[in-house]
Amino acid sequence: MNAVLGIDGGGTHTRASIVDGDRSLAFAESGSIKRLRVGAEAAEANLRTVLKDVYTQAGITSVRAASCGVASATMPGITEWITAVFNDFSVARSEVVGDHIIALDAAFRGGPGILQIAGTGTNTIGRAPSGAFESAGGWSSRLGDEGSGYWIGLHAIRRALNAYDRDEPTQVLKKVGEIWGTPTLDQLINVGDGTPAPDFAALAPAINELAESGDPVALGVLRQAAADLVANVLLVRSKLRRKHFIDCEIPVAWTGSVIGKMPIVRDAFFSGLCAAAPAMPVEATETVALNGAIWRARRLAEQAI
Repeated sequence: MNAVLGIDGGGTHTRASIVDGDRSLAFAESGSIKRLRVGAEAAEANLRTVLKDVYTQAGITSVRAASCGVASATMPGITEWITAVFNDFSVARSEVVGDHIIALDAAFRGGPGILQIAGTGTNTIGRAPSGAFESAGGWSSRLGDEGSGYWIGLHAIRRALNAYDRDEPTQVLKKVGEIWGTPTLDQLINVGDGTPAPDFAALAPAINELAESGDPVALGVLRQAAADLVANVLLVRSKLRRKHFIDCEIPVAWTGSVIGKMPIVRDAFFSGLCAAAPAMPVEATETVALNGAIWRARRLAEQAI
């Protein structure tokens, strides 16, 4: 068999697929393998769970190559522990790269382009024809990640508290209180300001529902999220054109639930890019990052021949 394994280790879910040529043998999903989000023990447990599941489905005990994309790939020790787990599962050749790399390759197959990641976190990454990278944002949930699910949840509460001070209408605090089980504002503040911090990204779907119903605070947050995403794409476009002497338009792809599942953000994202750069090609459908991991795994397997 020429089976290869691709893994997309997102901030909330980990997805894995095994393919043999053009045949899909298995697909499995588990919790996050991002250590900063779930801790080292849970991350390894989630990785082993998804590997056991996908191997069992495929009916195999080894693969020729594996590519794993994970947001924390550059952190010390991450590549080593994932590789060690791969060794336990008889992976002949493997690599661990950033989640933005597999998503870029899913969209552009090694070629130039700009990718907007907008899920639990955000990052805007561009690749020049030379292979050089330019980026904007992606500085973590506490220090950046504007337009992310985490940012939406956190800033919806911040803006709702500001509205509360001004006696302005919003249902955000009521909805968050229901989700967190905090019947009073003081209790909500204690949870929101607690250590460890709550999962603000988990609030994003509820904020989206409120925005679609017309809540002014929620609507303002989603519009700001879209504006921030547009600004980062245009910034990376400018850096690629200026620093790499590119005089043609560079295609844009996107991935993540903030754009994929929030029509208010998606429509504003598309219209904002079109208004600023009408000739810039923008993919209409979401890039599936896992496909990039599979593509890279196939290349690894070919290099071993």
